[in-house]
Order: sequence, then C-alpha cells, then structure tokens
Amino acid sequence: MAPALTKAQQKELREIAQSIVANGKGILAADESTGTIGKRLGSIEVENTEDNRRAYRQLLFSLPKEAKIGDSLGGCILFEETLYQNAADGTPFVKLLQDHGIVPGIKVDKGVVVLPGTNNETVTQGLDGLAERCMKYREAGARFAKWRAVLKIGDGMPSELAIQENAVTLARYATICQQAGLVPIVEPEVLCDGTHSLETCQNVTERVLAATYKACNDHNLYLEGSLLKPNMVTAGMQCPTKYTPEQVAEATVTTLQRTVPAAVVGVTFLSGGQK
Repeated sequence: MAPALTKAQQKELREIAQSIVANGKGILAADESTGTIGKRLGSIEVENTEDNRRAYRQLLFSLPKEAKIGDSLGGCILFEETLYQNAADGTPFVKLLQDHGIVPGIKVDKGVVVLPGTNNETVTQGLDGLAERCMKYREAGARFAKWRAVLKIGDGMPSELAIQENAVTLARYATICQQAGLVPIVEPEVLCDGTHSLETCQNVTERVLAATYKACNDHNLYLEGSLLKPNMVTAGMQCPTKYTPEQVAEATVTTLQRTVPAAVVGVTFLSGGQK
C-alpha cells in the first residue's frame, strides 16, 4: 500500500521500472565518484579534470544509434556531476541516453559512516535534503535512483542493529524517491570479504533482505515501482571451500524466493566481486 501516491504516479513508476529490466537488458553503473574516476584516468596518465571526466563519459553516451546499446542497456546510473553535463556539441548527456532508449538514473546516497555502538559497521547517509534533491534530479531528466547499504560478515557481524538501521534507511530513501517520481533501486549489499561459508552468506542475506522488505512494507513502499539490487550469495573471498556455480545459483535463487515479495518488478545483481 502506498497511500500518498496517485494511480497515475504508480503507473508511471511501474512502467519505468519495467522498461529498465526489460528482457535482455541490464543497468550500467557510470556513477563513479570524482575520486574513483580519478584513479582510472590516472592509470592512463590523464588529469582528473571536469572536462576530461566529461570526455570519458561522452565516449559511450555519444555512440551512434547503429551501435544499438539500448538493446542491452535499460538504465544508466549517473554521478551528480554527469547528470548535468553536456557533450561537446552541447547535447545533454541525459538526452543522448534517452535517444538510445536508456533510462537515466542518479546515485543519491552520500556514502557510509560508522554506526555508533557497533564493531565499525556502517550506515548510509544522505537522507537530509533528499526530497529536494530528488525533485531537482527529476527535473534534470533522471527517472530512477540508487542508494547503497553495506553490511559485513564476521566477528558477530552483521549485528541486528546494523541490519535494522540500514533496512529503515533504505525504506525511507525509497519512499522519498517515489514521492519525487523516481524509481528506487534498493541495494542492501552483503560484502563478500572474509572466510565465511556459502551457508553463512545465505543465512545473513536472508536476514538482511527480510528486514529490508519488512521496513519497506512499514513505510508503504510501492513495490511494483521499485527494483532490488542484491549481492549474489557466495562464500567469502578467503573461504577455503570452493563452491560450484550451481551451488551459488541455488543458494541465491532460494534466498530470493524466501525473502523478496513477488510484486518487486526485477532483480539487478551487483557486478564484480564473484570469482
């Protein structure tokens, strides 16, 4: 139930979410922070300036329509700077993406901070002023948003406090986005660092997802206008036991079947980290 949304708002959110995860399509994460993209540019001895960052993005966004990148990409997550940038000919990047049939999105969280009372566990910040920022992003052409929560396994982690705090924060972010006309990607990431087993990761991921969707329900999130971006269920990177792809797939699908409401439009997995 989402009492604050009109039927028209629900319809628009649902259609945006469905277009992003249409058959054969995925999401490109082009939302590297200024510092992160600086490392990439530095590796090829290119100075980390706004113009060079713009040129880097333009390499992909300005591909000719014959490249048909829209056949494979349903959405593209942008960093705030990139959302407002233009190509060399003055065409907004948002327009270039839309011309390819790609939905522009925006990273809206402000990174993680240590959660007091825990063993250096974290909670994501950025709720202050989020409603106003989302409305501005919508005006600039964004139609979906991303917010990443991070949870660790090991030494009694994740604590119930960390799970609940991140679940509530994700739910608040998601409902704020929907009020502004943005489809929220809910991203509770359980990190793959550590020696934990596949079974431990499955147990933790089930707890995290169950808590997340309980919080989303409490906050009246319109599930049909949202997406989930979870981790795959894998053993820790330093785990001595090696599991087969089939075991990972079974654990992941089982976890999702047990915890994710059927009304959620799609699941867009994290890329990277799996070996």
